[in-house]
Amino acid sequence: MPDYPYETRLNILYQPLELIDVNKMADECTFKWFNQTLCKVNDSVVRGAVVEGEYHWHKHDDDDEFFFTLSGELLVDLEDRTVSLKPGEGFVVPKGVVHRTRAPQRTVILMVENAGIVPTGD
Repeated sequence: MPDYPYETRLNILYQPLELIDVNKMADECTFKWFNQTLCKVNDSVVRGAVVEGEYHWHKHDDDDEFFFTLSGELLVDLEDRTVSLKPGEGFVVPKGVVHRTRAPQRTVILMVENAGIVPTGD
């Protein structure tokens, strides 16, 4: 585990019909690894994150996970390769696949996943 905390907030920040301001969330972030649930869409949630450094290796037994980079660069490490996501690029990690994410510099991303997923893995 890294020497900095993962700050994960599962409360839903925005309700339907509210403007979702990801830039505001990112500008106000003071954490090295921050994850905030922005909204719920049917049975899924959209999370915004500001990350720098690395997350631990993990998997989600029952849920796929979608990553989309807004700024910076997100590296998605799989057991056999690393996928680099630049702004405007996304990637789906299927359920059961061991992975971790890393960001060499401050990076802002969106994630879409099942509302019941445990962000730290199963």
